[in-house]
Amino acid sequence: MAERRKLVAGNWKMNGLRSALPEVQAIVAGARGLGQVDLAICPPSTLSPMVGEVLLGSPIALGGQDCHASANGAFTGDVSAEMWADLGARFVIVGHSERRQYHAETDAIVAAKAAAACRAGLSPIICVGESLAERDAGDTLSVIAGQLARSIPDEAGRPDTVIAYEPVWAIGTGRTPTLAQVEEVHQAIGRALDARFGAAGRQIRVLYGGSVKPDNAAQLMAVPGVDGALVGGASLKAADFLAIAQACA
Repeated sequence: MAERRKLVAGNWKMNGLRSALPEVQAIVAGARGLGQVDLAICPPSTLSPMVGEVLLGSPIALGGQDCHASANGAFTGDVSAEMWADLGARFVIVGHSERRQYHAETDAIVAAKAAAACRAGLSPIICVGESLAERDAGDTLSVIAGQLARSIPDEAGRPDTVIAYEPVWAIGTGRTPTLAQVEEVHQAIGRALDARFGAAGRQIRVLYGGSVKPDNAAQLMAVPGVDGALVGGASLKAADFLAIAQACA
């Protein structure tokens, strides 16, 4: 099977004002020599139209950080997948551990949002990951298997879907699993996608996320089964984000 093209997606979370737009411009300028890797930026909703304008005509995709399961309705403060598509986005993150933790999102809610992304023609980036307690208890693979089974709707069994493995205990902490631990989980995810979706599942990219930085990116991106990175804090600075992208390329 041909190697899957790597993807580096920057999740800005609740960071960024208009003063951050020069960083986006610098990413666009620096990405010109990175044709071997796909890039995406997921800014906060308030910046998304402006970021989208900067990205227009570049190979870098716009993404959303979350979406509502419904196409429209009386859901104050929410953004639908159709709205992201209307803005020109190609990706939307669903099921990030911070949404699961702080907004009590269940696997069923995540699956509904992923289905909404597919409905709108977007590629969902479906996040899974274990807590430190689950890792220490030896339950990592069973936890991930359960999240995959319940968080991925049937509609998402297609090649443009993306899975992001983010060990919850590594997000923003500076801690990362060993390379062997990363490989074990990514290989398990690959087997699960193959078993459920067959040929389409074998084309689904599986990203690693959790304190990905320029100084550890090359090692992480070289792990078998790692098809790129979902980058948090390091995506806010063009130099750091581009260094991680270069590690993929």
